[in-house]
Order: sequence, then C-alpha cells, then structure tokens
Amino acid sequence: MAKFRSKSFFLAMALTVGATAAHAQATRTWVSGVGDDVNPCSRTAPCKTWAGAISKTASGGIIDALDPGGFGAVTVTKPITLEGNGTLASILSSGVNGVIVNITSGSNRNVVLRNILIDGSGTTLGTNGVRFIAGDGLLIDGCSLKAFSGSAVDFENDLGTGRLIIHNSVISQAAGNGVLVKPLAGATAARATIEGSNISLCGQGIRAEDKSDVTVYHSVVSNNTGGGVFSFSAAANGTVVVVDHSETSHNGGAGLKTSGANAILRVSDSVIVGNQTGLDHAGGGTLETFVNNVFTLNSTQGTFTGSVVGGLQ
Repeated sequence: MAKFRSKSFFLAMALTVGATAAHAQATRTWVSGVGDDVNPCSRTAPCKTWAGAISKTASGGIIDALDPGGFGAVTVTKPITLEGNGTLASILSSGVNGVIVNITSGSNRNVVLRNILIDGSGTTLGTNGVRFIAGDGLLIDGCSLKAFSGSAVDFENDLGTGRLIIHNSVISQAAGNGVLVKPLAGATAARATIEGSNISLCGQGIRAEDKSDVTVYHSVVSNNTGGGVFSFSAAANGTVVVVDHSETSHNGGAGLKTSGANAILRVSDSVIVGNQTGLDHAGGGTLETFVNNVFTLNSTQGTFTGSVVGGLQ
C-alpha cells in the first residue's frame, strides 16, 4: 500500500509539473494571419492576435508577426515588444485606440512597437493610434500610423517621467495631433525625441504641453492644417521644444509656435518655408534661433524673439 501511495504521489507531481510547463509564458511568441488564439503562440502554432499572444508572453518578451495580417487592437499592461520585421504586420483600429499602454507596476516598464502599420481607417475613424497612459518608456520604430479622429500618438503619462522615442516613422491623417506630448497631473515630466520621421496631413503636427521636453531631429512636419510644431505652457512648469536639422513647411497655421509665458521653442539648421505664418509667439513664450535656418516664403513671416547666445559652437 505504501508503495502504491508513493507511485501515485509522484505521478500526481509529474502531471502538475507538466501542466505548469504547458501554461508557462514564453519569452518569444508568434502571431499569424492564419493563426488561432487557442494555440500556444509558438512558431509552429501561432496565435491570431496581439491580444491573444500577450497573455502567453513573458514580461519583457517579444511577439513577432510570421506573415502579413491584421492582428487587432491591444492593451499592453506589461513590458513587451510587438514587431513585424520582414512582413506587413498591421492593426486596424476603426472606432477604437490601436494600442493602449498602461503599465502601472513593476520595473523597466518599456514598450517597443517596431515595423507595424496602425490604421484607423473605416466608417468610424480610430480614436488614437497609440495612447500612452502609464509606463516608463515607449519606442515607436519604423511604424506607419494614419487616419484617427484624435492623435496618432497620444502620450499623456500620468505617473513619473515618461519617455517617448519615435524613430523613422510616418504619421498622417490625424484630425487632432500627429504627436501630442502632455504629462498629466500625477506625472513629473515627459521627455520625447522624434527623429527621422514624417508628420503630415494632421490637425497639428507636434504639440507639447506643460512639463514636456521634446527634441525634433532630422524630421519633416508639413501640410498640417493647424500648424507644424507647437510649444504650449499654461502653468509655471514650462515646456521646452528643440527643433534641429528639420523642416516645417506648408502648414495651414504657424510653422513654429509658442503660447504661454513658460513655453520655449528653439530652432537650428532647419527649414521654415511656405507656412501660413512662419513664426508665431503672439500668445507669449520664447521662440529663439540658434542661427543658420532657412526662413522664407511664409505668407506671414513672423520674427524670432531672440537668438540663443553661445548655442552654436
């Protein structure tokens, strides 16, 4: 009898361990246009959607797209990378947010979106392409975001200091903002870098609000109906935007604009051309040049408030 109990005990333990291993989260998982969310999301048995795969992917893991497909809107609540390297990985988000990032606990709360098309086209436009609520950082790398009633990138962190990097991406057709950086009441600050990207055909190209520190580098902000780059500050916290080696052109409003006493916008080695107004600081703020800008053919040119002393070495 003792021997029987012993064998039964070890058999039960083996089954328990096997069941645990079967449901363990993997570091790398996969989605496919012909996948199924009941699958374990392995390469040979991929899932159908990002949302289906995220529950089977370990914190800090990677979800890869195997082949072309629309993998659905997703809410991210843990550090993760979604990537579509080498294929057409997309999110069709008509009527909803494409990606929501809301990571409220843990460390290294960073999310990477790489080589993904996020498209809000449809009878009802998508709300926002990417909405960042909480987390440490967000990297948008090689992505295309288009057709939203709100903002293509809505970065409104409500905890700590959020960090946004947009690299080599195309943003268009957002009725609100191409990129909105707006730390909320519970946030200390937001820091954003936009590099090698094109933002066009939006309401406002880039809008930075109180407690924001934004750098725009080697990027084009053009043909937006409400203006190009806007530094706004309603309180004493201040906003700083630096535009370097970039172009703001053919915008319906101002190419570069400040509003509020503590709004700062500084520009160097950039092209400000063909806008309805080149420079606008009528609402207050500091709009300065590091010199060496191309500034011409705006319907109303406008003027800088001054130059940055010692800025160009």
